[in-house]
Amino acid sequence: MSRTQPRVVLPASRGIFGDDAASRINRVRVLAKLLDNSISVPGTRWKFGFDPIIGLVPVVGDMIGAVLSGYIVLEAARAEVPSFTLARMLLNVGIDALVGSVPAVGDVFDAVWKANMKNVSLLEHHLVAGGAVNREKRKVTGAIVLAVIVLLLILAAGLALGIFAARLLWGLWTG
Repeated sequence: MSRTQPRVVLPASRGIFGDDAASRINRVRVLAKLLDNSISVPGTRWKFGFDPIIGLVPVVGDMIGAVLSGYIVLEAARAEVPSFTLARMLLNVGIDALVGSVPAVGDVFDAVWKANMKNVSLLEHHLVAGGAVNREKRKVTGAIVLAVIVLLLILAAGLALGIFAARLLWGLWTG
């Protein structure tokens, strides 16, 4: 286990379908690997996932990717991760959604910027640091609502940026 990539090993009582910490971390690990590191490039150590492939579909693909990434943030909020860590996770998803919405360049960026793996690492770091055991009682509902609102704003900004870039490229091509 390294400092930058902590690995939480907890016994899962119900696989990935339970509501315990082990099931939660297994769910987000599987999703993050699927989105960021599931496909190997032969002859290299480089991997990418389905996030850049989904992002090839204009506008809708990046929205779907952001919603799937938002699930990891939602699970972190349910694990009562501190607000600052949630903000960092939302920033990772926001950068991925905004830059990923730019045609062509965004798809390459999606393959390199592994926001989901970063967010799983942040969640695991929180659990390793004892956050799951010594967490203070606070209202998670407010954090979840705030996270959803911020994610929707990020999606709207990404949609607007994508439309702007598409119009600009169309104008250059036809113009």
